[in-house]
Amino acid sequence: MNASVAAAASPLLANIPSPPQGVWTIGPIPIRAYALCIIAGIFAAVWIGSRRWQARGGREGTVVDIAVWAVPFGLIGGRLYHVATDWYKYFGPDRNPLDIFKVWNGGLGIWGAVALGAVGAWIGCRQRGIPLSAFADAVAPGVVLAQAIGRLGNYFNQELYGSPTDVPWGLEIYRRIDESTGLADPIGGVAVDQTPITVVHPTFLYELLWNVGVFVLLIWADRRFNMGRGRVFALYVAGYTAGRVWIEMMRTDQATHVLGIRINVFTSIVVFACAVVYLLIVRGKREDPARLVGKPRPEDLPSTTTSKDEPSDTPAAADDHDEADRKPEQDPERDSDAERDSDAERDSDSESQSDAERDSDSKSEPAPDSEPDSESKPASESDEEPGTGSSDESKSENSANSSKT
Repeated sequence: MNASVAAAASPLLANIPSPPQGVWTIGPIPIRAYALCIIAGIFAAVWIGSRRWQARGGREGTVVDIAVWAVPFGLIGGRLYHVATDWYKYFGPDRNPLDIFKVWNGGLGIWGAVALGAVGAWIGCRQRGIPLSAFADAVAPGVVLAQAIGRLGNYFNQELYGSPTDVPWGLEIYRRIDESTGLADPIGGVAVDQTPITVVHPTFLYELLWNVGVFVLLIWADRRFNMGRGRVFALYVAGYTAGRVWIEMMRTDQATHVLGIRINVFTSIVVFACAVVYLLIVRGKREDPARLVGKPRPEDLPSTTTSKDEPSDTPAAADDHDEADRKPEQDPERDSDAERDSDAERDSDSESQSDAERDSDSKSEPAPDSEPDSESKPASESDEEPGTGSSDESKSENSANSSKT
Protein backbone atom coordinates (compact mmCIF):
# COMPACT_ATOMS: atom_id res chain seq x y z
CA MET A 1 0.00 0.00 0.00
CA ASN A 2 1.43 3.39 -0.93
CA ALA A 3 1.87 6.06 1.70
CA SER A 4 -0.58 8.51 0.15
CA VAL A 5 -3.46 6.02 0.44
CA ALA A 6 -2.62 5.26 4.08
CA ALA A 7 -2.34 8.92 4.93
CA ALA A 8 -5.64 9.73 3.23
CA ALA A 9 -7.51 6.80 4.79
CA SER A 10 -6.37 7.04 8.41
CA PRO A 11 -7.68 10.51 9.32
CA LEU A 12 -10.98 10.11 7.47
CA LEU A 13 -13.13 8.38 10.04
CA ALA A 14 -16.13 8.77 7.73
CA ASN A 15 -14.81 6.17 5.28
CA ILE A 16 -16.87 3.02 4.96
CA PRO A 17 -14.94 -0.01 6.24
CA SER A 18 -15.26 -3.28 4.38
CA PRO A 19 -16.20 -6.42 6.30
CA PRO A 20 -13.13 -8.39 7.36
CA GLN A 21 -14.63 -11.48 5.74
CA GLY A 22 -17.64 -12.56 3.78
CA VAL A 23 -17.67 -16.28 4.59
CA TRP A 24 -18.14 -18.05 7.92
CA THR A 25 -18.08 -21.75 8.61
CA ILE A 26 -20.20 -23.91 10.87
CA GLY A 27 -18.28 -27.15 10.95
CA PRO A 28 -17.74 -28.14 7.32
CA ILE A 29 -20.58 -25.92 6.06
CA PRO A 30 -19.65 -22.46 4.69
CA ILE A 31 -22.13 -19.65 5.33
CA ARG A 32 -21.71 -17.04 2.62
CA ALA A 33 -23.01 -13.51 3.08
CA TYR A 34 -23.52 -13.10 -0.67
CA ALA A 35 -25.89 -16.08 -0.77
CA LEU A 36 -27.76 -14.87 2.31
CA CYS A 37 -28.33 -11.48 0.70
CA ILE A 38 -29.66 -13.08 -2.48
CA ILE A 39 -32.04 -15.27 -0.47
CA ALA A 40 -33.20 -12.31 1.63
CA GLY A 41 -33.89 -10.36 -1.55
CA ILE A 42 -35.96 -13.21 -2.99
CA PHE A 43 -38.06 -13.45 0.17
CA ALA A 44 -38.62 -9.69 0.17
CA ALA A 45 -39.68 -9.72 -3.49
CA VAL A 46 -42.13 -12.60 -2.95
CA TRP A 47 -43.61 -11.04 0.20
CA ILE A 48 -44.12 -7.60 -1.38
CA GLY A 49 -45.38 -9.11 -4.61
CA SER A 50 -47.90 -11.28 -2.72
CA ARG A 51 -49.33 -8.32 -0.84
CA ARG A 52 -49.63 -6.25 -4.00
CA TRP A 53 -51.16 -9.14 -5.93
CA GLN A 54 -53.88 -9.69 -3.33
CA ALA A 55 -54.55 -5.94 -3.15
CA ARG A 56 -55.22 -5.99 -6.90
CA GLY A 57 -57.73 -8.82 -6.55
CA GLY A 58 -55.51 -11.85 -7.02
CA ARG A 59 -55.60 -15.07 -5.06
CA GLU A 60 -53.39 -15.67 -2.04
CA GLY A 61 -50.45 -17.97 -2.77
CA THR A 62 -50.32 -17.29 -6.51
CA VAL A 63 -47.06 -15.31 -6.35
CA VAL A 64 -45.38 -18.07 -4.37
CA ASP A 65 -46.52 -20.68 -6.88
CA ILE A 66 -45.19 -18.68 -9.82
CA ALA A 67 -41.95 -17.86 -7.98
CA VAL A 68 -41.21 -21.58 -7.97
CA TRP A 69 -40.76 -21.20 -11.72
CA ALA A 70 -39.42 -17.66 -11.97
CA VAL A 71 -36.65 -17.81 -9.34
CA PRO A 72 -34.72 -20.83 -10.70
CA PHE A 73 -35.08 -19.54 -14.25
CA GLY A 74 -33.84 -16.12 -13.13
CA LEU A 75 -30.78 -17.50 -11.35
CA ILE A 76 -29.84 -19.61 -14.36
CA GLY A 77 -30.41 -16.70 -16.74
CA GLY A 78 -28.35 -14.34 -14.62
CA ARG A 79 -25.46 -16.76 -14.52
CA LEU A 80 -25.62 -17.45 -18.25
CA TYR A 81 -25.51 -13.75 -19.07
CA HIS A 82 -22.52 -13.26 -16.79
CA VAL A 83 -20.63 -16.15 -18.33
CA ALA A 84 -21.46 -14.98 -21.86
CA THR A 85 -20.22 -11.43 -21.26
CA ASP A 86 -17.26 -12.32 -19.01
CA TRP A 87 -16.29 -15.55 -20.71
CA TYR A 88 -12.54 -14.91 -20.34
CA LYS A 89 -12.87 -15.56 -16.58
CA TYR A 90 -13.76 -19.20 -17.23
CA PHE A 91 -12.15 -20.13 -20.54
CA GLY A 92 -8.56 -19.78 -21.67
CA PRO A 93 -5.12 -20.32 -20.17
CA ASP A 94 -5.10 -20.97 -16.42
CA ARG A 95 -8.91 -20.90 -16.31
CA ASN A 96 -11.25 -23.59 -15.03
CA PRO A 97 -14.64 -23.91 -16.81
CA LEU A 98 -16.06 -25.60 -13.71
CA ASP A 99 -15.87 -22.26 -11.93
CA ILE A 100 -19.02 -21.41 -13.87
CA PHE A 101 -20.97 -23.29 -11.21
CA LYS A 102 -19.43 -21.37 -8.29
CA VAL A 103 -22.26 -18.88 -8.05
CA TRP A 104 -21.30 -17.97 -4.48
CA ASN A 105 -18.26 -16.15 -5.81
CA GLY A 106 -20.53 -13.60 -7.47
CA GLY A 107 -21.47 -13.08 -11.08
CA LEU A 108 -25.18 -12.75 -11.83
CA GLY A 109 -26.15 -10.54 -14.76
CA ILE A 110 -29.41 -8.74 -14.08
CA TRP A 111 -30.36 -8.72 -17.76
CA GLY A 112 -30.23 -12.49 -18.03
CA ALA A 113 -31.99 -12.88 -14.70
CA VAL A 114 -34.90 -10.68 -15.77
CA ALA A 115 -35.16 -12.18 -19.27
CA LEU A 116 -35.12 -15.85 -18.29
CA GLY A 117 -36.99 -15.17 -15.07
CA ALA A 118 -39.79 -13.71 -17.19
CA VAL A 119 -39.93 -16.99 -19.12
CA GLY A 120 -40.38 -18.90 -15.88
CA ALA A 121 -43.06 -16.44 -14.76
CA TRP A 122 -44.84 -16.87 -18.10
CA ILE A 123 -44.96 -20.64 -17.58
CA GLY A 124 -46.37 -20.21 -14.09
CA CYS A 125 -48.94 -17.67 -15.24
CA ARG A 126 -50.16 -19.98 -17.99
CA GLN A 127 -50.62 -22.77 -15.48
CA ARG A 128 -52.64 -20.49 -13.22
CA GLY A 129 -54.57 -18.85 -16.04
CA ILE A 130 -53.62 -15.26 -15.19
CA PRO A 131 -52.18 -12.46 -17.39
CA LEU A 132 -48.40 -12.10 -17.26
CA SER A 133 -48.62 -8.30 -17.51
CA ALA A 134 -50.67 -8.03 -14.31
CA PHE A 135 -48.28 -10.34 -12.48
CA ALA A 136 -45.26 -8.33 -13.66
CA ASP A 137 -46.83 -5.10 -12.40
CA ALA A 138 -47.46 -6.63 -8.99
CA VAL A 139 -43.92 -7.95 -8.47
CA ALA A 140 -41.93 -5.13 -10.08
CA PRO A 141 -41.35 -3.06 -6.89
CA GLY A 142 -40.30 -6.18 -5.01
CA VAL A 143 -37.85 -7.16 -7.74
CA VAL A 144 -35.99 -3.84 -7.68
CA LEU A 145 -35.89 -3.93 -3.87
CA ALA A 146 -34.47 -7.45 -4.06
CA GLN A 147 -31.72 -6.08 -6.31
CA ALA A 148 -30.92 -3.48 -3.67
CA ILE A 149 -30.64 -6.14 -0.97
CA GLY A 150 -28.53 -8.30 -3.25
CA ARG A 151 -26.00 -5.47 -3.67
CA LEU A 152 -25.10 -5.91 -0.01
CA GLY A 153 -23.60 -9.23 -1.06
CA ASN A 154 -21.15 -7.31 -3.27
CA TYR A 155 -20.16 -5.32 -0.19
CA PHE A 156 -19.21 -8.49 1.70
CA ASN A 157 -17.36 -9.81 -1.35
CA GLN A 158 -15.40 -6.53 -1.79
CA GLU A 159 -16.44 -6.30 -5.46
CA LEU A 160 -18.15 -3.97 -7.91
CA TYR A 161 -16.49 -0.79 -6.75
CA GLY A 162 -15.23 2.26 -8.58
CA SER A 163 -12.04 4.21 -8.92
CA PRO A 164 -10.01 5.56 -5.97
CA THR A 165 -11.54 8.60 -4.31
CA ASP A 166 -11.13 10.92 -1.35
CA VAL A 167 -14.84 11.49 -0.72
CA PRO A 168 -15.89 11.00 2.92
CA TRP A 169 -17.99 7.97 2.03
CA GLY A 170 -15.18 6.17 0.23
CA LEU A 171 -15.03 2.39 0.67
CA GLU A 172 -11.94 0.87 2.28
CA ILE A 173 -10.63 -2.25 0.55
CA TYR A 174 -8.59 -4.70 2.67
CA ARG A 175 -6.18 -7.41 1.73
CA ARG A 176 -7.73 -10.79 2.31
CA ILE A 177 -6.00 -14.14 2.31
CA ASP A 178 -6.90 -17.79 2.61
CA GLU A 179 -5.78 -18.67 6.12
CA SER A 180 -5.05 -22.29 5.18
CA THR A 181 -2.74 -21.45 2.25
CA GLY A 182 -1.76 -17.84 2.83
CA LEU A 183 -2.70 -16.98 -0.75
CA ALA A 184 -4.72 -13.91 -1.69
CA ASP A 185 -8.47 -14.52 -1.64
CA PRO A 186 -10.45 -11.25 -1.98
CA ILE A 187 -13.84 -12.95 -1.79
CA GLY A 188 -13.55 -15.96 0.50
CA GLY A 189 -10.55 -14.95 2.55
CA VAL A 190 -10.07 -13.05 5.80
CA ALA A 191 -8.58 -9.55 6.09
CA VAL A 192 -5.01 -9.49 7.29
CA ASP A 193 -5.65 -6.24 9.17
CA GLN A 194 -7.86 -3.15 9.04
CA THR A 195 -5.38 -1.12 7.02
CA PRO A 196 -6.95 -0.35 3.61
CA ILE A 197 -4.97 -0.95 0.47
CA THR A 198 -7.16 1.63 -1.31
CA VAL A 199 -10.25 3.76 -0.84
CA VAL A 200 -12.71 3.64 -3.73
CA HIS A 201 -16.16 4.77 -4.83
CA PRO A 202 -18.74 2.32 -3.38
CA THR A 203 -20.61 1.86 -6.64
CA PHE A 204 -22.53 -1.04 -5.13
CA LEU A 205 -23.89 1.45 -2.58
CA TYR A 206 -24.82 3.92 -5.30
CA GLU A 207 -26.83 1.27 -7.08
CA LEU A 208 -28.39 0.11 -3.82
CA LEU A 209 -29.66 3.60 -3.03
CA TRP A 210 -30.78 4.16 -6.62
CA ASN A 211 -32.81 0.94 -6.53
CA VAL A 212 -34.48 1.97 -3.28
CA GLY A 213 -35.42 5.24 -4.98
CA VAL A 214 -36.91 3.34 -7.94
CA PHE A 215 -38.85 1.19 -5.48
CA VAL A 216 -40.41 4.29 -3.90
CA LEU A 217 -41.13 5.72 -7.36
CA LEU A 218 -42.98 2.59 -8.47
CA ILE A 219 -45.15 2.47 -5.36
CA TRP A 220 -46.06 6.14 -5.71
CA ALA A 221 -46.72 6.07 -9.47
CA ASP A 222 -48.83 2.93 -9.27
CA ARG A 223 -51.06 4.44 -6.58
CA ARG A 224 -51.20 7.84 -8.24
CA PHE A 225 -51.98 6.74 -11.80
CA ASN A 226 -53.56 3.31 -11.22
CA MET A 227 -51.11 1.74 -13.67
CA GLY A 228 -51.60 -1.63 -15.28
CA ARG A 229 -51.00 -3.76 -18.39
CA GLY A 230 -47.29 -4.12 -17.68
CA ARG A 231 -46.62 -0.39 -17.38
CA VAL A 232 -45.37 -0.62 -13.78
CA PHE A 233 -42.83 -3.20 -14.86
CA ALA A 234 -41.80 -1.03 -17.82
CA LEU A 235 -41.31 1.92 -15.46
CA TYR A 236 -39.12 -0.29 -13.27
CA VAL A 237 -36.97 -1.25 -16.25
CA ALA A 238 -36.66 2.35 -17.42
CA GLY A 239 -35.86 3.63 -13.94
CA TYR A 240 -33.27 0.98 -13.19
CA THR A 241 -31.45 1.26 -16.52
CA ALA A 242 -31.32 5.06 -16.26
CA GLY A 243 -29.23 4.69 -13.12
CA ARG A 244 -27.26 1.70 -14.30
CA VAL A 245 -25.77 3.68 -17.21
CA TRP A 246 -23.85 6.19 -15.08
CA ILE A 247 -23.07 3.74 -12.28
CA GLU A 248 -21.68 1.20 -14.74
CA MET A 249 -19.37 3.83 -16.21
CA MET A 250 -17.87 4.43 -12.72
CA ARG A 251 -16.96 0.80 -12.10
CA THR A 252 -13.38 -0.38 -12.53
CA ASP A 253 -13.80 -4.16 -12.23
CA GLN A 254 -13.06 -6.31 -15.24
CA ALA A 255 -15.71 -6.31 -17.96
CA THR A 256 -16.16 -6.82 -21.67
CA HIS A 257 -15.75 -3.59 -23.66
CA VAL A 258 -17.22 -2.58 -27.02
CA LEU A 259 -15.70 0.49 -28.65
CA GLY A 260 -13.93 1.18 -25.40
CA ILE A 261 -17.20 1.23 -23.40
CA ARG A 262 -18.41 -1.43 -21.01
CA ILE A 263 -20.95 -3.71 -22.70
CA ASN A 264 -23.53 -3.25 -19.93
CA VAL A 265 -23.69 0.46 -20.77
CA PHE A 266 -24.91 -0.37 -24.27
CA THR A 267 -27.32 -2.96 -22.90
CA SER A 268 -28.75 -0.43 -20.45
CA ILE A 269 -29.32 2.17 -23.17
CA VAL A 270 -31.09 -0.29 -25.48
CA VAL A 271 -33.30 -1.70 -22.72
CA PHE A 272 -34.11 1.81 -21.46
CA ALA A 273 -35.28 2.86 -24.92
CA CYS A 274 -37.50 -0.22 -25.25
CA ALA A 275 -39.09 0.43 -21.85
CA VAL A 276 -39.86 4.07 -22.70
CA VAL A 277 -41.45 3.07 -26.02
CA TYR A 278 -43.63 0.56 -24.19
CA LEU A 279 -44.76 3.22 -21.72
CA LEU A 280 -45.69 5.55 -24.57
CA ILE A 281 -47.55 2.97 -26.66
CA VAL A 282 -49.41 0.86 -24.14
CA ARG A 283 -52.51 2.50 -22.70
CA GLY A 284 -55.68 1.34 -21.02
CA LYS A 285 -57.13 0.61 -17.64
CA ARG A 286 -55.73 -1.85 -15.16
CA GLU A 287 -56.73 -5.49 -15.69
CA ASP A 288 -60.11 -6.61 -14.39
CA PRO A 289 -59.65 -8.14 -10.91
CA ALA A 290 -61.79 -11.09 -12.02
CA ARG A 291 -59.02 -12.10 -14.44
CA LEU A 292 -56.48 -12.24 -11.63
CA VAL A 293 -58.27 -15.07 -9.84
CA GLY A 294 -57.13 -17.53 -12.48
CA LYS A 295 -58.30 -21.05 -13.07
CA PRO A 296 -60.60 -22.63 -10.46
CA ARG A 297 -58.98 -24.81 -7.86
CA PRO A 298 -60.43 -27.95 -6.23
CA GLU A 299 -61.45 -25.98 -3.15
CA ASP A 300 -63.50 -23.65 -5.35
CA LEU A 301 -65.86 -26.42 -6.52
CA PRO A 302 -69.23 -26.55 -4.67
CA SER A 303 -69.60 -29.34 -2.15
CA THR A 304 -72.09 -32.07 -3.16
CA THR A 305 -74.32 -34.23 -0.94
CA THR A 306 -73.57 -37.90 -0.54
CA SER A 307 -74.98 -39.84 -3.47
CA LYS A 308 -76.22 -43.42 -3.56
CA ASP A 309 -73.04 -44.60 -5.25
CA GLU A 310 -70.74 -42.95 -2.66
CA PRO A 311 -70.20 -44.54 0.78
CA SER A 312 -71.92 -42.72 3.61
CA ASP A 313 -70.27 -41.65 6.84
CA THR A 314 -73.21 -42.66 9.07
CA PRO A 315 -74.78 -46.15 9.50
CA ALA A 316 -78.30 -44.66 9.34
CA ALA A 317 -77.65 -43.17 5.92
CA ALA A 318 -76.23 -46.49 4.74
CA ASP A 319 -79.37 -48.33 5.94
CA ASP A 320 -81.55 -45.83 4.07
CA HIS A 321 -79.64 -46.49 0.87
CA ASP A 322 -79.94 -50.28 1.36
CA GLU A 323 -83.67 -50.00 1.97
CA ALA A 324 -84.07 -47.85 -1.13
CA ASP A 325 -82.12 -50.40 -3.16
CA ARG A 326 -84.35 -53.25 -1.93
CA LYS A 327 -87.58 -51.56 -3.07
CA PRO A 328 -88.95 -53.38 -6.17
CA GLU A 329 -89.60 -51.48 -9.28
CA GLN A 330 -93.28 -50.83 -9.92
CA ASP A 331 -95.03 -52.36 -12.94
CA PRO A 332 -96.65 -49.67 -15.14
CA GLU A 333 -99.49 -52.04 -16.21
CA ARG A 334 -100.28 -52.88 -12.58
CA ASP A 335 -100.43 -49.20 -11.76
CA SER A 336 -102.82 -48.62 -14.65
CA ASP A 337 -105.20 -51.44 -13.48
CA ALA A 338 -105.19 -50.09 -9.96
CA GLU A 339 -106.08 -46.63 -11.22
CA ARG A 340 -109.02 -48.03 -13.25
CA ASP A 341 -110.32 -50.00 -10.23
CA SER A 342 -110.07 -46.89 -8.08
CA ASP A 343 -112.04 -44.85 -10.64
CA ALA A 344 -114.75 -47.53 -10.81
CA GLU A 345 -115.04 -47.61 -7.03
CA ARG A 346 -115.41 -43.85 -6.88
CA ASP A 347 -118.16 -43.97 -9.57
CA SER A 348 -119.99 -46.68 -7.64
CA ASP A 349 -119.86 -44.76 -4.39
CA SER A 350 -121.11 -41.66 -6.12
CA GLU A 351 -124.05 -43.57 -7.67
CA SER A 352 -124.96 -45.17 -4.34
CA GLN A 353 -124.96 -41.79 -2.63
CA SER A 354 -127.26 -40.37 -5.34
CA ASP A 355 -129.76 -43.25 -4.96
CA ALA A 356 -129.80 -42.84 -1.20
CA GLU A 357 -130.63 -39.17 -1.54
CA ARG A 358 -133.50 -39.95 -3.90
CA ASP A 359 -134.93 -42.53 -1.45
CA SER A 360 -134.75 -40.00 1.35
CA ASP A 361 -136.62 -37.44 -0.71
CA SER A 362 -139.32 -39.99 -1.52
CA LYS A 363 -139.88 -40.81 2.13
CA SER A 364 -140.18 -37.19 3.09
CA GLU A 365 -143.01 -36.44 0.56
CA PRO A 366 -146.50 -36.14 2.25
CA ALA A 367 -149.34 -38.66 1.33
CA PRO A 368 -152.32 -37.44 -0.80
CA ASP A 369 -155.22 -35.84 1.10
CA SER A 370 -157.86 -38.44 2.05
CA GLU A 371 -160.30 -38.99 4.85
CA PRO A 372 -158.88 -41.14 7.53
CA ASP A 373 -160.46 -44.56 8.05
CA SER A 374 -162.43 -44.99 11.15
CA GLU A 375 -160.36 -48.02 11.97
CA SER A 376 -156.64 -48.07 11.31
CA LYS A 377 -155.00 -51.15 10.00
CA PRO A 378 -152.31 -52.75 12.09
CA ALA A 379 -148.76 -51.82 11.15
CA SER A 380 -148.01 -55.31 10.08
CA GLU A 381 -150.99 -55.35 7.72
CA SER A 382 -150.50 -51.87 6.27
CA ASP A 383 -149.62 -51.39 2.68
CA GLU A 384 -146.02 -50.67 1.75
CA GLU A 385 -145.06 -47.04 1.57
CA PRO A 386 -144.27 -45.63 -1.82
CA GLY A 387 -140.66 -45.84 -2.75
CA THR A 388 -139.84 -48.73 -0.40
CA GLY A 389 -139.50 -51.21 -3.20
CA SER A 390 -137.30 -48.96 -5.24
CA SER A 391 -135.00 -48.48 -2.25
CA ASP A 392 -134.64 -52.21 -1.86
CA GLU A 393 -133.87 -52.53 -5.52
CA SER A 394 -131.19 -49.78 -5.24
CA LYS A 395 -129.62 -51.57 -2.34
CA SER A 396 -129.56 -54.76 -4.36
CA GLU A 397 -127.94 -52.96 -7.27
CA ASN A 398 -125.37 -51.41 -4.96
CA SER A 399 -124.54 -54.79 -3.50
CA ALA A 400 -124.16 -56.23 -6.98
CA ASN A 401 -121.87 -53.39 -8.03
CA SER A 402 -119.79 -53.74 -4.91
CA SER A 403 -119.35 -57.46 -5.52
CA LYS A 404 -118.28 -56.76 -9.08
CA THR A 405 -115.76 -54.25 -7.88
